[in-house]
Amino acid sequence: MKRRYSLRFYLAGAVAARAGDEMSGPALMLAGFALTGSTIAASSLLAGITISAAVGGPMLGALLDRAGRPGRLLAGALVLYAAGLGMVLGGLGRWPFAVTILIAVMTGLLGPALSGGWTAQLPCVVLGDHLPRANALDAMTFNVASLAGPALAGGVAGALGAPTAVVVSVVLIALALPAAWMLPARPGRVQGTQATSVISDLVSGVRVIVRRPSLARATLASTVSCIAQGMLMACIPLLGERVLGGASRGAVLLSCVAISALVANVVLARFPRSVAPDTIIWASALVQAAALALAMWGQPVVLIVAVLLVGIGEGPQLAALFAVRHREAPDHLRGQIFTTGASLKITGFALGAAVAGPVVTWSLPGALALAASVAVLAALAFFAIPCSTFAARDHAPCR
Repeated sequence: MKRRYSLRFYLAGAVAARAGDEMSGPALMLAGFALTGSTIAASSLLAGITISAAVGGPMLGALLDRAGRPGRLLAGALVLYAAGLGMVLGGLGRWPFAVTILIAVMTGLLGPALSGGWTAQLPCVVLGDHLPRANALDAMTFNVASLAGPALAGGVAGALGAPTAVVVSVVLIALALPAAWMLPARPGRVQGTQATSVISDLVSGVRVIVRRPSLARATLASTVSCIAQGMLMACIPLLGERVLGGASRGAVLLSCVAISALVANVVLARFPRSVAPDTIIWASALVQAAALALAMWGQPVVLIVAVLLVGIGEGPQLAALFAVRHREAPDHLRGQIFTTGASLKITGFALGAAVAGPVVTWSLPGALALAASVAVLAALAFFAIPCSTFAARDHAPCR
C-alpha cells in the first residue's frame, strides 16, 4: 500500500482540504454579511465554526487512533464538514439565525480533521528516514493554503458573489476526498488499543502531552504563539488603513506572511536536520516577537519587512512542532495528540483575536506591543516546563 500511495498524492489532498478550510471562514463571513446585512451575524459565523474545534479535536483524534483504516474516517469527516458548510449557506436568510449558528458550531467540531488529523497519518505514508523532509513539506501545505484560501474567498466573492465563494470552498474540500479515502491502513493494530474505552484514550493522550516535557513545551509555546498571531490578525485591517492607505490592503500583509513562511519552509525542507526542532520552536517565537515590535514603527517599508519576519517565524515553527509531535507521540495516540494540539492552536488564535479587538480600537501600537509581549511569553513558556521525573519514567528526555 505504501508503494502505491505517494507523498505527492498526500500533499495534493492536504493542499486542497486546507485551502478549502482557509477559504471557508472568510467566505462564510462574507456570505453572512451579504445575505443578512449584519456584521454581527458575519463575525458570529466565523467565530462559531472555529471556537468549537477545541471540543471536537481530541475526540476526533481518539477515533482516528482506534480506526484500522483512519483514511476512511478522515474522509467521512471531510464529507460532513463540507455538508455543514453547505447547510449553513442554505440556511442563511431562510432559517432562524440561531439554527444556522448551531450548524456552524457543529461543523467546526470537525475542523481539526483538516489540520492535525491529516498530518497524523504522515508516518503511514513515508518511511522514518524520509519523515523530516516530508514533515517540512506537509507544513508548507498550510502556508500555501493560508495564502490561497483568503485570496480565493475575496476574489470569487467579488467576481461571482459571496455564496459562490462558500461553494468553491466546499468543492476544494471534496477534491481532497480521494487522497483521504486511500490513505494506507495501519501496518498493525497496536495492542490494547481496542481494549480501552474512548474516554480512557482521551485521558491517556492528555497524560502523554503533559508528561513528556518536549511535547508539553512545544504544545504550550506554539499555543501561546498562536495567541500572538491572533492578535496580529485583529490589527491587520487598521494597519492596512493607517500605513498602506486602505483597510482592504491588509490582505497584502497576510500574503506577505504566508509567502515568507512558505519560503522559510522550502529552505527547511532542503536542510531538515540542520537545527533541532525544539530550538526552532522557541527561537521562532522570539523572531515573531521582534517582528511584531518592528511593526509598531508605522512605516510602509518597515511594516512589510516586519510581516515577512513574522512569516519566517511562523513557518518553521509549525514544521518544528510537527516534528516534535511525530517524535514524541506513541503510535496508538498519534492522531489524538495531533488533533488536540490543532484544537489548542485554533482556540488560542481565536482568543488572541478576541482580546486584541478592543485594544486595537484604543491603540494600534498598544495592541502590537501586547502581541509582541505574548510572543516573548511563548518563548519563555517553552523553558518554564522543566525536565522532570516524568521524563525519565516515560523514556522521553528533554532535548
